[in-house]
Amino acid sequence: MIIIADGGSTKTNWCLLDDSNKKIYFNTEGYNPYFVDSDYIVNSLKKGLPGDLPLDKIEEVNYYGAGVHNEEKAKIVEVAMQKVFPSARVEIGHDLLAAARALLGDQPGFAAILGTGTNTCIYDGQEITYNIDSAAYILGDEGSGSYIGKKLLTDFIRGLMPEDVAKSFFETYKLTPDEIMDNVYTKPLANRFCASFSKFVYDNNVNIQYTRQIVDDAFEAFFSNLVSKYPDYQNYTFNCIGSVGYNFRNVLEEKANHYNMKVGKILRSPIDDLVVFHINRAKK
Repeated sequence: MIIIADGGSTKTNWCLLDDSNKKIYFNTEGYNPYFVDSDYIVNSLKKGLPGDLPLDKIEEVNYYGAGVHNEEKAKIVEVAMQKVFPSARVEIGHDLLAAARALLGDQPGFAAILGTGTNTCIYDGQEITYNIDSAAYILGDEGSGSYIGKKLLTDFIRGLMPEDVAKSFFETYKLTPDEIMDNVYTKPLANRFCASFSKFVYDNNVNIQYTRQIVDDAFEAFFSNLVSKYPDYQNYTFNCIGSVGYNFRNVLEEKANHYNMKVGKILRSPIDDLVVFHINRAKK
């Protein structure tokens, strides 16, 4: 039995493949090694994995995760996975590689993530060959849930949010400006906290013009600061994975067309296509 996992900063999607390629799906929270350590991951998995999962019978774990940018960060996740799945061969990859493999299979092209965070790359059909660093949620992550959430929270704190939206926002979350600042600056997982408010932007029907402008500005920054910086980017099809890209895909498609990129796949999650990639790879 093997496991394929796609780990974002907020949620991890898992698929267990048995010897007959039967698929069993389940979810846990996300594990970004910039914000959590090995012990945190182990304890969370012990609570979050299905109770009947035969941990000692898993032969292979293919884990793709947010924040796995280098060997040091990958090791944090690898140590945790090895403790949880003691008999397995563990492979740790970047969630961007998962996105590319899910979106493009063994074909070269452009792939992006727009979820809690942002990432982009050029893929040669096997590996990522060029990546412009998103600079994470404090310095960058344009277009992401955390970027959209930060703008919403900033407008609320500064009193710049339209009155009807501000009323709806407070009725929904019951958060004061001081409580927001406390969550962002003193509590853990601030990126996840900020990103959670992208749901309010998606659900809002009080002042659609206001929230639509937030999303449009976020995607403009995404294309202007990241996508358009890739050499010959207009020669690639735009392919994207992530809840933010999927939920706001009408705005995203308009922005891609504005930057003269044809739109390919826009998926909520890579897990189904990623499982297919691994099944096909095992046949070769």
